[in-house]
Amino acid sequence: MITLRNVTLRRSARVLLDSTSVTINPGEKVGLVGRNGAGKSTLFALLNGSLHEDAGEFYMPAQWRMAQVEQNMPETSETATAFVLDGDSRLSELNAALLKAEDSGDGMAIAHAHSDLADAGVHDATPRAQALILGLGFQAHELEKPVNSFSGGWRMRLQLARALMCPSDILLLDEPTNHLDLDALVWLEAWLKRYAGTLIVISHDREFLDAVTEVTLQIEHAKVNRYGGNYSKFEELRAQQLVLQQSAFARQQDKMAHLQKFIDRFKAKASKAKQAQSRVKALERMEKIAPVLAAADFNFEFKEPANLPNPMLAITDASFGYRAEDGSETTILRNVNRSVLAGQRIGILGANGQGKSTLVKTIAREMPQIDGTITEGKGLNIGYFAQQELDVLRPDDSPLMHMIRLAKELGPNSKEPSREQDLRNYLGSFNFNGDMVSQAVGTMSGGEKARLVLAMIVWQRPNLLLLDEPTNHLDLATREALSMALNSFEGTVMLVSHDRALLRAVCDDFWLVGRGKIEPFDGDLDDYQRYLLDESKRLREQAKQTQAQNAQQAQAVVEAPPVVIVEETTLPEPVANSASTVDPREQRRLAAHARQLIADKVKPFKKELDQIDKRLPQLSAERATLEAKLSTPALSGADIAEAGKQLKTVTDSIEKLEERWLELSGQIESIQQEMGVAA
Repeated sequence: MITLRNVTLRRSARVLLDSTSVTINPGEKVGLVGRNGAGKSTLFALLNGSLHEDAGEFYMPAQWRMAQVEQNMPETSETATAFVLDGDSRLSELNAALLKAEDSGDGMAIAHAHSDLADAGVHDATPRAQALILGLGFQAHELEKPVNSFSGGWRMRLQLARALMCPSDILLLDEPTNHLDLDALVWLEAWLKRYAGTLIVISHDREFLDAVTEVTLQIEHAKVNRYGGNYSKFEELRAQQLVLQQSAFARQQDKMAHLQKFIDRFKAKASKAKQAQSRVKALERMEKIAPVLAAADFNFEFKEPANLPNPMLAITDASFGYRAEDGSETTILRNVNRSVLAGQRIGILGANGQGKSTLVKTIAREMPQIDGTITEGKGLNIGYFAQQELDVLRPDDSPLMHMIRLAKELGPNSKEPSREQDLRNYLGSFNFNGDMVSQAVGTMSGGEKARLVLAMIVWQRPNLLLLDEPTNHLDLATREALSMALNSFEGTVMLVSHDRALLRAVCDDFWLVGRGKIEPFDGDLDDYQRYLLDESKRLREQAKQTQAQNAQQAQAVVEAPPVVIVEETTLPEPVANSASTVDPREQRRLAAHARQLIADKVKPFKKELDQIDKRLPQLSAERATLEAKLSTPALSGADIAEAGKQLKTVTDSIEKLEERWLELSGQIESIQQEMGVAA
């Protein structure tokens, strides 16, 4: 188990954990919650060994294997499959050991390496890695694409898959849902429920925490408090605890007041001095109960829009996509005809890559539509929250500089006071206090950047909110504040989010973006989750059918008899109306002659192919026998070394024959294509 006893952790001069104690049992699935800056990532740093306790005792079993998601953006030309496969550090070590043994010709080491690789699951490692990649939303044709060909969000998904690939006794996940859409999120929940080790996850997604965790650790006032149950149960227990704490505090205050009254009344009387002194000591020994302090929750509200055009906008026969630098166009959505009405709350659903962000960016005037028209209502004022906050923020500028520039851009159209002190006061209402108003945005946390974007949107008094994953870096309290603000907003909301709690709380209508079109989704999020499962099943079946067809076609290339013709020097030129002038018997004779030519030409290749087909099963059986022999405990050292050398020879032969088989199949196919044969 993991234990912390009176542990103190500091970052610079700031104490994040102060003499705190907690225990995590093997196999528990733990949600770690707390406000941004409370110390969640610092506790992770203690667990993964990158930070050591300043005081107290920390213990975690030394033999436990740990997996966690690397936070750096991978830059490699490795394929997606190879990158995730490398996440299995045990397999990587054993493969390196095998290469070293083969280079040295050490039969004993080769045998041990093969045996260890078999125990480590080398034979199904690639399918396991690819199952993780596909589960996180990638397509089958992307499995062999290089990692650096994917966008940032997709690369972080590969980092997550790589962490899941690593055999582990403890898994640390820090905001794993940030780059996932709902279908990948549902898949991840199912995977984590089956995970047998100890799981500790930091997340601000309450439905994800409810689905996955069974214990909640809350960091508050530099202490780690343990609660049995998921996040919803934690909220319930926490509320009960606060009520009891406040009641106990009130009773203690009454008792202390009574004791103090007795002391004040009788301390000057000699006959009562002993009793008064006794009560003074009792008052000093009393362990003080802390009052329940009202948490300084972040709250804000959207101001009433100046006007509400209806409809807000109308999309007619539009196509959405993007234009490359060379002017070429890629269309993602076609024939879109939708209207957005005043007061609507629209949740935009769909898998990553289907066009949700493209739709939102186009409506936000960030990019032009490919075709069709978008008609805006008179007085439309858009507030746009970009998925990547830095799309609208300048990393070198401060929050105050952003607000000053925004006030200048709006000029007389601004309805808000725009003196510098007014802007400072306004930023203070979004928790940008003191020196924070002058701090470079690039040095701020993701949650602080998100708050600044929200502040800039609210200040513009929009009547249409376009929000693309606004909760990615917000803590639970700020998400709750956003939900309340959106519910009281009088304008129109269009929301892209994987936060199901926010979607449920805010949206009344849903649009489904997928397969190149936008359609209304008639149902709620539970219906959408069932749709995702059905769609995933359909895609799996479609992939299986495609694989089966490809296998049949590959087999047909080798086995199917050739049916048509021809070499130019052998056959006469076709003539007009040949069907009426050529004798049918002559046609059959020519066709037979052509088939014979093809058969003669491919005969030596087919003969060698048949020989390989007979030899491969024999070698595979021989390899299986050697692997079984190597796993025999009573085998002597000399026998192990000899068997290891034999296994290497057999494995090399299999690889060479398989390569030759592919080469021969390609040659046969090339001959048939060159001579106009339909296999």
